[in-house]
Amino acid sequence: MKRIPRTPCISFALACLCAALVGASSLAAATTQPAFVPFQQFLHDIQSADAGSYLIQGRNALKDSASLVEMQRYVLNLYQDVHVSQSFLLGNDHFDCVPMAEQPGVRRHGLARIATPPPVTASLQPGTMGGGQVGSLDQVTAIPSQLAENDRVDTLGHSRVCATGTIPMRRVTLQELARFPSLQAYLQKTPDGAEHLPSKRIVPPQVYSHKYSYTYQNVTNIGQTDTINLWSPYVDTGADQIFSLAQSWTVGTTGTTQTAEVGWQNYPGKYGDERSRLFIYWTADGYQSTGCYNLDCSAFVQTNSSWYFGGPFSNYSTVGGAQYEFLAQYYLYQGNWWLGLGTPGNVTWVGYYPASLYGSGPMSTSAQLIEFGSESVGSTSWPAEGSGNFASAGWSYAGYQRQVWYWAPGGAAYWVSLSVGQPSPSCYTIDGPYWGGYTPPSNYWGYYFYFGGPGGTSC
Repeated sequence: MKRIPRTPCISFALACLCAALVGASSLAAATTQPAFVPFQQFLHDIQSADAGSYLIQGRNALKDSASLVEMQRYVLNLYQDVHVSQSFLLGNDHFDCVPMAEQPGVRRHGLARIATPPPVTASLQPGTMGGGQVGSLDQVTAIPSQLAENDRVDTLGHSRVCATGTIPMRRVTLQELARFPSLQAYLQKTPDGAEHLPSKRIVPPQVYSHKYSYTYQNVTNIGQTDTINLWSPYVDTGADQIFSLAQSWTVGTTGTTQTAEVGWQNYPGKYGDERSRLFIYWTADGYQSTGCYNLDCSAFVQTNSSWYFGGPFSNYSTVGGAQYEFLAQYYLYQGNWWLGLGTPGNVTWVGYYPASLYGSGPMSTSAQLIEFGSESVGSTSWPAEGSGNFASAGWSYAGYQRQVWYWAPGGAAYWVSLSVGQPSPSCYTIDGPYWGGYTPPSNYWGYYFYFGGPGGTSC
């Protein structure tokens, strides 16, 4: 059994800066919140927006006035016939409590009713097996929601808990869209449209390069489970760094690439600050013309209000200190790719991508590849991944993902058999995967690995 090293923070500036930044409480350390804008005022401001004011703002990349008009139409259509009675601030964002039946995904798919979630037993792990415990879980907080109890009311006294029958939808604003040259660039996973899977290289090189530390398995499946260590690595936008994330990919590979993705991501160009956010993403055609984050387009159907897509977390892990994690899983059930979020043994089915979203492609019936790990994007400089320490730093010093398993067609659950990808070992590495045992309640690491690194300019 692998010994867990307790090495100090790597002795260079970026890693130690990371250690100072990632431990701060997300909401306590938030930048000054914007003025509260009621929902109807928000819609009025969209309708009356003037292209000139957006084109001259320094942070914006908006291409031209025609692009702004397209963005206006898109946002107004997204909120067409939506009735909001409760809104609140979370970090620097507005969230609106939208009636479940009026959310964009329900309207796009023409759903007469919301689908029934999988049974609770569907989220149970593979059979119990023995093994030595790896790392003390005493310092781990598995979060059942992004928000701590004392973060459930905003600074103006608005409740952040949506009423029964409504879901929290992060407000899609023109201010955010205008940070991208076009609507298409906004909806893509990266602004230049050069996104690809960790296991698939793009040639020739694009404007922005993607760097990874990841694991993978080619196996026919109907979903997978991953418990992800939560960090908030610094992204230096002044050095043309774009984002850093940790996630899982559920992938269809027979023909076109199709995905259902989930994890955390620090993406200042999209979210406007330096805090990791909960995100989901999908594509039905290899990131070409389909896909979007969160509820930013009419794809995902959210059915539970306890998680906030695109929202920050109350706490992040600290190097050598407290660790935070959350479980994320996709499971194909009765024609829908259901997303489960929560803690090991206590999963909430939060919503789903209808399998019809994938047309006649592979993920209409199953997936053929699962991938887990971290990703960063930059041009000449890349941000830290995970904690900012290399994977060999081990428990509480490097990022980890654990309890990794999948469902075979038919519903049987199996532990993974992962291969390792380290295409940029001078900047990011993988340590593992290892078997840490599964003998609840004191030991439930299952298959796990460490990931990450400091990034830099020589990746």
